[in-house]
Amino acid sequence: KGVISIPFDLSVHPWLDITAPSGSPVMAVLDGTVIYTGWDDDSGYIIALQHTGEIVSIYKNNQKLLHRAGDKVKAGTAIGMVASSSSLTKGDYLHFELWYDGGAVDPESYISF
Repeated sequence: KGVISIPFDLSVHPWLDITAPSGSPVMAVLDGTVIYTGWDDDSGYIIALQHTGEIVSIYKNNQKLLHRAGDKVKAGTAIGMVASSSSLTKGDYLHFELWYDGGAVDPESYISF
C-alpha cells in the first residue's frame, strides 16, 4: 500500500513510483518464485518474481530483501523493505514494474494501491 507519486507511462516511465515510509514492508503481488535479487547503485536492492501466466513483477529501491533467488513466495508475503533516497531520487518510495509476456503493463489496471 502506498501513494503513486509518478504514474505508469509506457513511452517514458513504464513503471510506478509508490511513496511509502522507509522501512515499510514490500509485498509480493502474486504467488511466485524469486528469480533475481541484487544491488544497483541507482536502484538499491532489487527483487524480481516470476508468476504463472508469463507475469513478472520487479521491485526496486529496497533497503533490505527478505528472500533469495529460488524462494517460493505467496501473494501478500513481505519480500523487502522500502528504502529512502537513491542516487537518482529523493524521498521514500518503491519502484514497481509489472511485465506480461515480455512487455511492461500498467500495474494500476490490475492492482489497487
